[in-house]
Amino acid sequence: MRENVLAVARDWLDTPYQHQASVQGAGCDCLGLIRGIWRKLYGAEPEKPPNYTPDWAEAQGEETLLHAARRWLLLTADPQPGDVLLFRMNAGSPCKHVGILAPEDRLIHAYWGRAVVESWLHPFWARRIAFAFSFPPLPTEDPS
Repeated sequence: MRENVLAVARDWLDTPYQHQASVQGAGCDCLGLIRGIWRKLYGAEPEKPPNYTPDWAEAQGEETLLHAARRWLLLTADPQPGDVLLFRMNAGSPCKHVGILAPEDRLIHAYWGRAVVESWLHPFWARRIAFAFSFPPLPTEDPS
């Protein structure tokens, strides 16, 4: 499953950053990348995300992203390439960034103001990892 996630995520590379978008090649933000991967693997998204501003996590102070991840993804204590990483930008603040762990300590994510990139998992990002999740098995996959 994780290999499928990585392949789909890499298809999104160079998609321009666009807040609240989720259209491969046209524009997406970090959540839009995860939504696009979900659609490619499973079909329709399981829920519609709420409208959000760039500072939504700080402004609302709610763990909206974390709660959604817990509803639809599988929490893991041992993140592997292909897993979803949630980041806290500051200690004590809600999670507000998300990306896909790639092999060799790399990260695929929608980089604000730029595009979807695959880059080194710099210590700036590594120390901000708050949670890791796996995508659930495809309906035709054996979960074991």
